[in-house]
Amino acid sequence: MAGEPKRRTHFTDVLKFLWLMLKKSLAMAAPDLTTGMTTENDGRDLSPVDFIQLQQYMEYSSLRVKDVLKEFHAGGQLVQYRFGERIDETGFYLFLKTYLEADDIPSDLCQHLFSYFQNTERDVYMRTSPPQRGGVYLKDMSCYFSVLEDGKPRDKLEFTFKLYDKDGNGVLDSSEVERIITQMMRAADYLGWDVTELRPLLKDMMKAIDADNSGTVTLQEWIEGGMNNVPLLALLGLKMAELDGQHVWKMKHFNKPTYCSVCQGMLLGLRKQGLCCILCRYTVHGKCANKNPDPCVRTFVNSKKQLGVSFHGWVRADCDSSKCHFCNKKIKTLAGKCCVWCQQMRHDDCVNFGSSSCDCGSLREHILPPWTIYSVSKDEEGKRTSKEDVIPEGHTLQIAPILDTHPLLVFVNPKSGGKQGERVLRKLQYLLNPRQVYNLSIRGPGPGLQFFRNLRDYRVLACGGDGTVGWILDAIDKADLPVRPPVAVLPLGTGNDLARCLRFGGGYDGSDLGEILKEVEEGVLIPMDRWNVQVIPTDPQEIGDPVPYQIINNYFSIGVDASIAHRFHLMREKHPQKFNSRTKNKLRYLEFATSETFSASCKKLNECISIECCGRPLDLSSHALEGLAVINIPSIHGGSNLWGEVKKDDRDKVTAEPPEVITDHEVLKMTSQDLSDKRIELVGLEGAVEMGQIYSGLKSAGLRLAQTSKITIRTNKALPMQIDGEPWMQPPCTMHITHKNQAKMLMAPPAKTSGFFHHK
Repeated sequence: MAGEPKRRTHFTDVLKFLWLMLKKSLAMAAPDLTTGMTTENDGRDLSPVDFIQLQQYMEYSSLRVKDVLKEFHAGGQLVQYRFGERIDETGFYLFLKTYLEADDIPSDLCQHLFSYFQNTERDVYMRTSPPQRGGVYLKDMSCYFSVLEDGKPRDKLEFTFKLYDKDGNGVLDSSEVERIITQMMRAADYLGWDVTELRPLLKDMMKAIDADNSGTVTLQEWIEGGMNNVPLLALLGLKMAELDGQHVWKMKHFNKPTYCSVCQGMLLGLRKQGLCCILCRYTVHGKCANKNPDPCVRTFVNSKKQLGVSFHGWVRADCDSSKCHFCNKKIKTLAGKCCVWCQQMRHDDCVNFGSSSCDCGSLREHILPPWTIYSVSKDEEGKRTSKEDVIPEGHTLQIAPILDTHPLLVFVNPKSGGKQGERVLRKLQYLLNPRQVYNLSIRGPGPGLQFFRNLRDYRVLACGGDGTVGWILDAIDKADLPVRPPVAVLPLGTGNDLARCLRFGGGYDGSDLGEILKEVEEGVLIPMDRWNVQVIPTDPQEIGDPVPYQIINNYFSIGVDASIAHRFHLMREKHPQKFNSRTKNKLRYLEFATSETFSASCKKLNECISIECCGRPLDLSSHALEGLAVINIPSIHGGSNLWGEVKKDDRDKVTAEPPEVITDHEVLKMTSQDLSDKRIELVGLEGAVEMGQIYSGLKSAGLRLAQTSKITIRTNKALPMQIDGEPWMQPPCTMHITHKNQAKMLMAPPAKTSGFFHHK
C-alpha cells in the first residue's frame, strides 16, 4: 500500500514498554516487589501483557468456544490436529486463529499461551506422567476460555460440565470437577480476583452438592450448586437478576476502608476484596455472599392494588458519617440505611419513623418508580400482544400511566468507547430503576420501546456513538409507537458528530452522570431531518458491497473522503484489535489520507458522476473535484464543518423561507444550515489535502455547491461511498435522496463556562 511504512509498531510493543517501565518504577521504590516479575515468560504464568492482549482479541471475536470445538470433532476441518484428548501446537494455533477470528496473532502470544496450558497440566496432574511434548488438553483450555467470554452463567456451567462428561451419562467424578475448578481459579486470578477466598468457597460448594458422599456429581447438582454460589456467579458474569430482589454482584477493589454489610468486618486485601451489587451498592465479602444477605431493592410491585403507593428502597450502607434525614445526627459506620431512589440516609432505628413516602429525590424527573410498574395477573396475561416485557422469572410487566413526570428510557451500547459503555450501563442501573435501562447487546431497542409504548410522556437517552443513535431512531420508526419520544445523546467512543450538533459534546470523560441527567432534563425539543436513500444499480447482475443504510442522519459522501474511510474500514475488519483507541485510529486514518494524497484514486470525479437537484442539472465542469459530500448536520468526522459558518450580517439578510433549490454561489454564501429546514446541503472537495486542512482548521470549509430538498446522483463507474461513517464500494448506479421524516431530538442548553462532561 502506497505510503505505508515498512514496519508498524504493534500494540504489544507498547504494552511491553509500559510493563518494563512499571518494573523499573517498582524496583526503584521497593526492589523485593519485582522478584519474579519477568516480561520474558517462563511459561508457568501469563504476563499481564499476554492477558491484556488475549482479552482484546476476545473482545472483537463473535465466536464461542463451543463453536470452535466442533471443528476438532469428526467431520471438522481441524480434526487432524487432535490426538485423543489433546491437540498439538499447530492445532492450538489454529484454535486461537479460529476462535479469535484473527490471522495475525503474534507468535510469542501463541507460544506463551501454549506453554501456560502445558505447565497448568503439570501442576494439576502431579500424580500422573507429564503431558506429551507438544500437546495440551483441549477440554482444559476450552473451560478456561469459556469463563472469560460473555454469556449466561447457567449456560457456562452446563457447557463446562458436558465438556468433561466423557461418556455423556450426566455424571462427573471428583477429579474431573477439580479440573473445572482449577481452570476457573486460573481465569479468576488473571481477572484480578483474590482466589485465596474463592477456592475454599468452591470446595464447600462441592461438599454441599455431593450430599451422599458418592464422589460423583450430576448435571442438575452441578448447575443448582453453581447458581446458588454467589461468588461463582459473579465470576461467570451474571449481569442480570433472574428474580426481583436478587443482587447482581461484581467483584470490586475498594480504595478506601469499606465494611461488609453481613459480618460488618473490613474488606481487606491488595486485590479485588469484595462483591458489590451494581443495582444497590450493597457490599459483602465473597465468603459472606452465601450467608443470606439482605435482598436487593424491589423494582416493581406485584399487583395493581399497590400502584401509586410510593415507598423507600432501604439498603444497608456505609453512610460515611452523613447526617440522618430524620434526627439530623451523624450515622456511624454500618449503623444506617440509604434509599436507592431518593438517596435519603437514616439510622437503623429511624427508618421506621418519619415519612414512608419516597419522592425519588433529585432525579425524580427521570426515574421510573417501582410503584408505577406492576406484574400482570394471569387473567390479563393472555391479552398481551408481545413477549418483549416478560422478565426472567416469568412475570409480565406493564407501566401504569404516570402524571407530572417524563421518565427516561435508557439504551446503552456496552461496546461503545471500549469499556466506557459497560461502566455507564452499571452506573445508570444504580441511579435509575434497572427496569428502564437496557443493554443494546441483548435484543436491541425493541423490548424497551415496547415496555414504554403506552406512556404518553417519556424521553429516550441513547448512550453510544452516532451508529447507536441511528439504530435507535430506526427502531422508533419501525415500532409504530402512539407517541414518538424525543431522544437525547450521551456520546461514547469517537466521532459523535450528531451529539456535537445537539450540544452534548464529543465524548464522555467519566464525570458525574447525575449532572448529565440534569442537562438532559433541561434539553430543548428540536426536530431533525432524516433522508431516504434509494440505490438502483445500472446493471443488476453486477455485484457490489451491500449498502449499509437506507437512511441518512448525518451525511453521505462519494470519492476521496469515502475512499479513505473504505480503506480504513477494510483494515479494521481484518485487524480489529489494532483499532481500539482514539489516538491509534486517528493516526491510521492520517496514514490512509496521506496515501490517498499521492494515489489520487478519485481524480476527475466530475467525469464519473452527474447530479440533479429537484430535477435541475448541477454543472460540475468548472470544478476539479475528488469528492462530494451531502450533509444533513454541521459536523463530520469528529467536529469538522464542511459547509462552514455564515456571518451574522449575511444570515440576517435571509428572511424568507428558502426555495427548493439554491445553486447560485453568492446566495449560498449567505445560506446557513438548519437541522429542521427539510433541506440538505451539497459540498465539493478538491482532494485529501483540502480535507486535511478543513479537519485541522487551516481552511474553513469545502466548496458550497447546492442546498436542495431532493438529489439524484448517477455514476458511470464503481466508486467508494459512505453513509454516516459506514463505507462501501458501489458499482455504477442511480441514487435518489429524498426527505423521509423528522426525528424528535433533545438539544442540550448552551455550554457553561466550564463544561462538566463534554469537549465542545
